Amino acid sequence: MHPTGAWSRGAHFPEECDMKIGIIGAGLIGGTLAKRWTKLGHEVFIANSRGPDTLKDLAKETGAKAVTAQEAAQAGEVVVVTIPQKAVPDLPNGLFANVPKDVVVIDTNNYYPVRDGQIAELLGGTLESEWVSKLIGRPVIKAFNNIFFQSLDQKGKPKGTPGRVALPVAGDPPEHRAKVLKLVEELGFDGIDAGSLSESWRQQPGTPVYTHDFDAPGVKKALAEAERSRLPEYRNNADEGLKKYLQSQG
Repeated sequence: MHPTGAWSRGAHFPEECDMKIGIIGAGLIGGTLAKRWTKLGHEVFIANSRGPDTLKDLAKETGAKAVTAQEAAQAGEVVVVTIPQKAVPDLPNGLFANVPKDVVVIDTNNYYPVRDGQIAELLGGTLESEWVSKLIGRPVIKAFNNIFFQSLDQKGKPKGTPGRVALPVAGDPPEHRAKVLKLVEELGFDGIDAGSLSESWRQQPGTPVYTHDFDAPGVKKALAEAERSRLPEYRNNADEGLKKYLQSQG
């Protein structure tokens, strides 16, 4: 076993450590998940909007196989959608039409108006992952959206480690949520069952749990402290933070 609590490539993998996982989106979170999951022994297929030829370097770096979005969606047991919110409507039509119903779809997306523009439904109160679910025509599990990629890459620890970072997981059906909770644990984080997708607003940008790397009690406390009436305030604060960051980058 690896010092992070993950199974090393030469070890005997538990059954759940030998899955086929598709990732649609090759940004910081998508690339980090691809790298970490291949190291755990999963077979990972990664896609972006520009085609497999543009992913050769990332594929070499992570060990994932560069494919089309359609191939990633058909890859196996889990598919991760990790793209800017504004890009969700641009996914290929019928992308999940022939994907078996037991395939788990994970949504890591976050809505930032400064990046994604004015999306009336989201500004009107529709939950971000409910919007994604409606557009792709599949239930989704919201996970990995509230953690910086550096923390996702570096802060996994063995189960039982004091202060181990915890991640909330929300969505339906419960058996899909349970599968994602296992993946979170496998990566070296405490998985926190945050309930159905209707509760996923508690981990949207700017909420108390967002990007703070809390341990399990801290995540549970932060989720409970979130106030739905303050969602516009949370979003505005997160948006201002991103705006300042983008300005600092020139």
